[in-house]
Amino acid sequence: SRCAAPDRAAVGRRPTAAPSHMSTLVIDVGNSRMKWGLAGQRGWVVLGVTPNAEIGTLALREWQNLPRPMRVVGVNVAGEAARVRVEAQLARWRVHPEWLAATAEGGGVTNHYAKPAQLGADRWAALVAVRRRVLAAGLFPPPAVVVNAGTAVTIDALDSDGAFRGGVILPGIHLMLQSLAENTSALKVPPGRYEDFPTTTPDALYSGAIRAVCGAIELMRGRIRREDVAVRCFVAGGAAHDVAPHLTGPVEVVDNLVLEGVLETLSVRPEAMR
Repeated sequence: SRCAAPDRAAVGRRPTAAPSHMSTLVIDVGNSRMKWGLAGQRGWVVLGVTPNAEIGTLALREWQNLPRPMRVVGVNVAGEAARVRVEAQLARWRVHPEWLAATAEGGGVTNHYAKPAQLGADRWAALVAVRRRVLAAGLFPPPAVVVNAGTAVTIDALDSDGAFRGGVILPGIHLMLQSLAENTSALKVPPGRYEDFPTTTPDALYSGAIRAVCGAIELMRGRIRREDVAVRCFVAGGAAHDVAPHLTGPVEVVDNLVLEGVLETLSVRPEAMR
């Protein structure tokens, strides 16, 4: 996709997790695509999504008429080559990006990962964004499950005290379907659609992948649930709108959850950036 006006997460309101910053370019480099947004004093000025294969043309296309940012911050889970490509596109502005790394605590979240720095920066940013959201919603924040449904699916548990208890990683929907197609002779079929009771092989495959993801999410909700407090679920990622309708409420799809969290971390300790 191309540079676009602010999407549903940005239209008509300031991002929940974004304090006021003058001209900050926020970047989220995922496994398949890169989300980015230019944040101003009143929220997102513009938001965009670029396939990773097209990062090398950003300066000539989506970013050609973008105002020069005063600061660039981001997360990258796509490896060194992707980082180098992004930094090359920023060279004309002479702005070096600050890359977020997970820390033991920050943004109201305590990181219980065995080695906190090894938690994916995108997962950390999403947890920070969700903590901001649940704190803003009421005096007694509920526990939450934070889901990023992309090439891989991450499902992370955030308790009511802001402690990240841990999480799981599983293949994304398309990766599951691809694996079945590549490793079985009878399941190389066209894409199906979701059905409660599938009666074709394509529908059975797609419905099974959706239920695998949703089942893992609901299991995590059950693990973190305490007493009668409903566990909120926040879903981001390319498959968020495919997964969310099949989950029990309360569920909220936040298209730019990681970008929100990265922007929020600008107010945390300097060691969060590198």
